[in-house]
Parts: sequence; C-alpha cells; structure tokens
Amino acid sequence: MLSAWIAEHGQHCTINIGLWQDNGREEAPAWGIFLADTIRHIANALQEQYGQSAPDTIAAILESLHDELGNPTFDAKGAFSHGHG
Repeated sequence: MLSAWIAEHGQHCTINIGLWQDNGREEAPAWGIFLADTIRHIANALQEQYGQSAPDTIAAILESLHDELGNPTFDAKGAFSHGHG
C-alpha cells in the first residue's frame, strides 16, 4: 500500500491508491485505519526497543502530524502514476 524511504536529502514514496475503492470501500477512511495501525506499530517498536511509552509516542506522533499538515516543512513534490494496467 505504501513504501517510503529517505534518499538524496528527501522523502520518496510509492502509494497504491484504489485498492480499497475497487473492493467497495471508501478510500479515505481505509487509509486512516491503515495509518493508525502503522502509528501503533511504530509506538510499540519504540517501546520495545527504547522503553518509550507507547501512548506517549502516539500522542507525540499525532501532535507532529497535525503540526506538519497545518504548516508543512516542505512542499510535497512528485506525480501520481495511474496503475499498472
């Protein structure tokens, strides 16, 4: 669904859009569930690796996410490529 990495001083990603829509689900809410699950995995990993509180980590991620959406550090650049046919 989503692959992301840092290279050449920037974030790069590939996103598979339309899978949920093609299966009769609304795309935006499904992405919300996917991202929430991802955030929980990050919080659990930080707790296991570094002893950081998972709930505190989730709160910090959500605060940072909200701040970044409201005032982006960088503009999102790139293009969307429609499917593989």
